[in-house]
Amino acid sequence: MEKSEQGQDTEGGRYERLRTEVENAGATLVVVSKTRRPEELMPLYAKGQRIFAENRVQELLEKRAAMPEEVEWHVIGHLQTNKVKAIAPFVAMIQSVDSVRLLEEINLQAIRCGRTIPVLLQVFIAAEETKFGMQEEELFRLLGQQEVWGMQGIDIRGLMGMATQTEDREQVRTEFGRLRGIFDRLKGDPRYRAGGGKFQICSMGMSQDYQLALQEGSTMVRIGSLLFGR
Repeated sequence: MEKSEQGQDTEGGRYERLRTEVENAGATLVVVSKTRRPEELMPLYAKGQRIFAENRVQELLEKRAAMPEEVEWHVIGHLQTNKVKAIAPFVAMIQSVDSVRLLEEINLQAIRCGRTIPVLLQVFIAAEETKFGMQEEELFRLLGQQEVWGMQGIDIRGLMGMATQTEDREQVRTEFGRLRGIFDRLKGDPRYRAGGGKFQICSMGMSQDYQLALQEGSTMVRIGSLLFGR
């Protein structure tokens, strides 16, 4: 384990331990880089981390200009339709698609760029009105439309959700279990197996609850403060 002179875990040591834990669970680690400077991110890049995520488009654009081209940038925050054009040429994944209107705009801008953009559909699973996402009924209604699966500019890879920020671990576990249940229902239904079976990602779990998420079947976790501090 990597330690500093004072015997404390270094950021690099925390990262390597966390990455091993996540990978051993069969999941992918996404480093949430919001509010962090590029020089804080480069040590993780040097250790092999390639997927970083941002909430705000402007911050993403600034960091993209300052970091290597090999970085895969994910959007995980609420995305306004008028911001899609700026990221469409390069974004690796948009995890926070929470409406048909946003999906249609991503499709339009992707086609204009000659790209197919991977997306996750955000599902509302928390007991907090401040969280974004589609209700379960809305999600199934959207995915029941054949024209959605026929959009040439998007590739629906799975679901994303955020649990309630609470000390009640059983509530968080239940919310993650619900999202995984929805994911399994969609994945198991032939109507939703578009794009050659690429519907494989269930993105849930952040710094405070990622272990519960992994236990409930997360395939992608989004970690920031656990690595960098608050």
